Amino acid sequence: MTDDIPLTSRSLPIALLRAREKLMGPIRQILADAGVTEQQWRVLRVLDEEGPQEPTRIANRACLLLPSLTRILQKLEEKSLIARRPDPRDGRRQIVEITREGLQIIKDNLPASLEATESIRSRFGADKHEKLLDLLNELHELDD
Repeated sequence: MTDDIPLTSRSLPIALLRAREKLMGPIRQILADAGVTEQQWRVLRVLDEEGPQEPTRIANRACLLLPSLTRILQKLEEKSLIARRPDPRDGRRQIVEITREGLQIIKDNLPASLEATESIRSRFGADKHEKLLDLLNELHELDD
């Protein structure tokens, strides 16, 4: 073992992955029962929160690669959870919006998702939870 390599217990990428799994484990089952994937859920949440928008913006806001988003949008459209239409200002582009059915998926499953998240928050501590969010958002905002 090389002395200059941090232990996996002190590796930020591994710590972030472990924390993600801790949070997403219970939520995955909720989403599976609802018939959507984590990625589909993120797209629906972005569209619900921010309204109709172009796929590039959705990919950015939902932390997805554009090629992955293309497949996700196709599945969501097949399930009638989103609708796509040409951009009125530029017919080469499309605008994606959530449908009533998509909104219903969120309405039906958001309480259980929030309950799972709140369980972690309360066990972790509200102050530490808020501080962690602040630090992670600050890390995200660092210049590349």
